[in-house]
Amino acid sequence: MAQLSPESLPPSGRQHLIGHGRAEVVVTEVGATLRSFTVDSRPVVDGFDRKEMASDGRGQVLAPWPNRLADGRYAFGGRNGRAAVDEPGRRNAIHGLVRYLAWELRGQAQNSVSLGCVLAPSPGYPWRLALEVEYHLGRNGLSVRTEVTNLDEVPAPLGVGFHPYVTVGTETIDAARLQLRADRYLHSDERGLPVGEASVAGSEMDFNVARLVGSTRLDTAFGGLQRDRQGRAAVELHHPEGDRSVTLWMDKAFRWVMAYTGDTVGQAERRRRSLALEPMTCPPDAFRSGTDVVRLAPGASWNGAWGIIPS
Repeated sequence: MAQLSPESLPPSGRQHLIGHGRAEVVVTEVGATLRSFTVDSRPVVDGFDRKEMASDGRGQVLAPWPNRLADGRYAFGGRNGRAAVDEPGRRNAIHGLVRYLAWELRGQAQNSVSLGCVLAPSPGYPWRLALEVEYHLGRNGLSVRTEVTNLDEVPAPLGVGFHPYVTVGTETIDAARLQLRADRYLHSDERGLPVGEASVAGSEMDFNVARLVGSTRLDTAFGGLQRDRQGRAAVELHHPEGDRSVTLWMDKAFRWVMAYTGDTVGQAERRRRSLALEPMTCPPDAFRSGTDVVRLAPGASWNGAWGIIPS
């Protein structure tokens, strides 16, 4: 197979196409990012073009922490982290350190692809991790399985998340119906950092029964997720006419989900066009609060799975 020269590569690197039946997925070399997911050429995720780089977290892997980290500063096990503040307007580091790294192809079949990378110690995260993500298309849609191994000599803190924007074909997300079964949500300050939690019952954040998103602005972490007998939580987005839906599921490893209506994405024409549903192992600012941070022993591995089922 002919090798692409660096000059001919798109911004997100090599493109890995997988398919099953009428479904196709494109995963990129840069960030192991879910760039595209279509069924019968209709988008299931609101991704980005081959000629673009990922923006606003679209389809990206979020590790070794998801979401925001105040001032990029934290301490764990006697080591101090000093991550770059890449959300400068709010003075936060955001979405970890692997989303713009080149990931190595580890394996590919007609309906699956696996990519991995090693995160070397740095001022932002002074531990060494190995990460591998597998995307698999089957009769039940797309499943994404992740393994992270601590290659360091001491325990390492870990949080993992993903950032797909889902769509059911409505012009804006306002017209879609959302069902997100959760007990509580986090209040955030002007920096997007948690300042407390509240019950969803009787609030604007109560989507336990499916209802229109309407004008509700979401950049909100939900916890206390309701789960089935297999331990899976699910979030459903429905077209108002009932002819299309998308279900995002996550296993027990993901204890939180972020819902974001895209009111502040960079391109004005893309605002409120789709809904980011972000499975997360821990809430925003967890490296500072300690909430649900995985303590990964030397040589130990963490595993988690989530997926998207279109219908």
